[in-house]
Amino acid sequence: MMMTARQYEDSLRKLDLVVYMFGRRVENPVDCQILRPSMNAVAKTYDMAHEPEFEDIMTAVSHVSGEKINRFTHIHQNTADLVKKTKMGRLLGAHTGCCFQRCVGMDALNALSIVTYDIDREYGTGYNGRFLTYLAYVQENDLTCDGAMTDPKGNRAFPPHKQPDPDMYLRVVEEKEEGIVVRGAKAHQTGAVNSHEIIVMPTIAMREADQDYAVSFALPSDAPGITYIVGRQSCDTRKSESDPTDAGNILFGGHEALVVFDDVFVPWERVFLYKEHEFAGLLVERFAAYHRQSYACKSGVGDVLIGAAQTIAEYNGVQNAAHIKDKIIEMNHLNETLYCGSLACAAEGRKEPSGTWSVDTLLANVSKQNVTRFPYEIARLAQDIAGGLMVTLPSAADFKSPVVGKWLEKYYAAHPDVSTENRFRILRLIENLTLGAAAVGYLTESMHGAGSPQAQRIMIARQADVPEKQKLAKKLCGITHKL
Repeated sequence: MMMTARQYEDSLRKLDLVVYMFGRRVENPVDCQILRPSMNAVAKTYDMAHEPEFEDIMTAVSHVSGEKINRFTHIHQNTADLVKKTKMGRLLGAHTGCCFQRCVGMDALNALSIVTYDIDREYGTGYNGRFLTYLAYVQENDLTCDGAMTDPKGNRAFPPHKQPDPDMYLRVVEEKEEGIVVRGAKAHQTGAVNSHEIIVMPTIAMREADQDYAVSFALPSDAPGITYIVGRQSCDTRKSESDPTDAGNILFGGHEALVVFDDVFVPWERVFLYKEHEFAGLLVERFAAYHRQSYACKSGVGDVLIGAAQTIAEYNGVQNAAHIKDKIIEMNHLNETLYCGSLACAAEGRKEPSGTWSVDTLLANVSKQNVTRFPYEIARLAQDIAGGLMVTLPSAADFKSPVVGKWLEKYYAAHPDVSTENRFRILRLIENLTLGAAAVGYLTESMHGAGSPQAQRIMIARQADVPEKQKLAKKLCGITHKL
């Protein structure tokens, strides 16, 4: 059954999450003013799946049940599925102007559908059967899953088993007849508090000495022993103010959390990898490739920022200036290039032995490498067009003040047909996207999400067949010598 946005909200209210923010426990995360906008963004993924206009992109037919499901719970069955995933990311980025938080779970499900099959084929284990049972549960209940990969890592000079504190990578600390007990943490977990399930994966390739860290499993997000500590964002408390206009995006937002596992029990039927250390790296690579494709969402957020830049240019009366037009063109060029990269790795996808279709790994990493750069330039151009008022505006309360409000209305007026309030609103949105809370998702997440820039460069070096390129060059100019 595909949930509606309201049903999704109601389902979150039934969870007994342990959430901390600003040093205090958040008893009701759904109605917390700072967390609510991020819940609204996830709810949009449910809402749009029921709109006929978006049905083809937002829904799919389950290869398990044959029923219509939300695409975020789907396992890619062909190239068309991968392309629609890219289109869905851009669509939702444009409609929310932020990270909508659900792609990470989709990418974890697809990566596990491949790797559990590969482990079973190698060792005769039963991981893929467990996974398919779990997948059916997720699809039937239309659950939001948090894919949790990033460990704190401690001292990066040491592998997991040599860390001074062994909990710097999540690990198995006890094996029982009914399951395993795990301890550790996962950092930077986008949308964690809005999730029904948390799917844990290893964060790096591992050797035999690290086998206790080679573990993947899924648990309900409110399982005993799991604690969420919400991270701060720039300008985050603006969301809790009585007037929402200072927040910029008055509807949607995001959040990140450190998720702590304090001796948490995992039943065997929820374990998808245990001590098969040689498959940890493969799982990381599969997930990373899928998740790097998912950054098509940044082109959707870019659509919003470009629209805001064009709007403020018109409000300021400079939309016809040649340099403004050229900057808008450059923003569109960069934004469409981001979209092209995600489409390319989807179009060049291939079928894995499990039947799941994976993206082209080289092109996925090239796509994400562009994402680490282009949004920063798009944001710079938007700030250039917006002008300094974007960061020197008084508060919404000052604009409504019976004492000073009249002066702000007078001196911050520009285009005669545009209200000062609307000029204020669009400037706040640009600030939100390039400096404020949404800049976490649009800029820093673009840099470090799904692996920081060097991670993509390592994969590009591995995947690009340079010797073959040398053969082509030598053949054309008549070189026969091997060196």
